[in-house]
Amino acid sequence: MIVAASGQQLGILKIQDALRAAQHAGLDLVEVAPTAVPPVCRIVDFGKFKYEISKQDKEKKQATSKLKEIKFRVNISEHDYETKLRHGEEFLDKSNKVRVQLQFRGRENAHKELGMILMHRISADLSTMANVEQPPKLMGRAITMTLAPLPTNKRKRKFAKMEFLPEDPELDHDEHEDEDAEKEGAEAKA
Repeated sequence: MIVAASGQQLGILKIQDALRAAQHAGLDLVEVAPTAVPPVCRIVDFGKFKYEISKQDKEKKQATSKLKEIKFRVNISEHDYETKLRHGEEFLDKSNKVRVQLQFRGRENAHKELGMILMHRISADLSTMANVEQPPKLMGRAITMTLAPLPTNKRKRKFAKMEFLPEDPELDHDEHEDEDAEKEGAEAKA
């Protein structure tokens, strides 16, 4: 199948006829889909074609990687900590980078070492999902760290949300217990 530069389909042609049509137009014959039956070729300027392909590849690469941010405090509760790590795992699972920021306020500034300990704990907890791209760094009243996702086949979620099914009273109820209770009750009466 041959497609002209204007987008018009010329149909199925022999290679010689297709090359002649490309030379007549002053363009190149480029095979676009070699695995198709019959193979699909286009009559285009090859340099322009390569440029458009590279441009499309760049757009795909840029669209896949975003930077998400999670903010922590030094005295964060355990439940909040796990919730934020769960969100971090979700971001990393979608192949986004994650910037972790730990903010200090007031007297917390006197204990920067507690912040560093927390940042190392975060990187250890997310080590099954990400690598540390930028290690924890103190900048003013905050410590920042950047995490990059691992390849998809190496990721293992630690803090995945547990989904609880609604309790079914019939599932918890054991029929044999009722029969045993009835026998015991009958024996006690006798």
